[in-house]
Amino acid sequence: MASYILLEQARHVEALVLDVDGILSDGFVTLTNSGDEIKNFDIRDGLGMKLVQQAGVKVIIITGRTSHIVEKRMNALGVDLIYQGREDKGVALREACAQLNLAPEDCLYMGDDWPDLSAFAIAGMKVTVPNGHVEVRRRADLVTQAQGGRGAVREICDMILMSKGVYEQLLEKYTAIPH
Repeated sequence: MASYILLEQARHVEALVLDVDGILSDGFVTLTNSGDEIKNFDIRDGLGMKLVQQAGVKVIIITGRTSHIVEKRMNALGVDLIYQGREDKGVALREACAQLNLAPEDCLYMGDDWPDLSAFAIAGMKVTVPNGHVEVRRRADLVTQAQGGRGAVREICDMILMSKGVYEQLLEKYTAIPH
């Protein structure tokens, strides 16, 4: 469970900003013989993203690679902004914030490798995964228990929902006995 300081920090998050490879996926790129790319996404992460949006938090994707799979999955989840093929993630984060009228300090950025460090430098809260690069882990406010692509995003979504005091209210929609 996150400390009081982290929960207080998360309470002020207005946007969840996510890298894809290594965060929403396990970081492996699988190619078929025909050259098609395969990515795995954890369904729990997707629900978590939808739940934080219900709580008023924007969801932004910033990834260095470009993939039709990412576009399709993120559109299906109703993600607010998708930036693909972006080498400088700090610049992309500033652009996303300007577009949504947010400050970078209002963002929780979740990344796992060196290209994420420019966004880490300006985001209000920085999160990585246990298998993230050591330099990213060293600069993170929080390292998740779950691995990238294996529920790490959901872990952070739940923390945001708890910090904003809406976790139980959203859970009730799933536990109410139908009449």
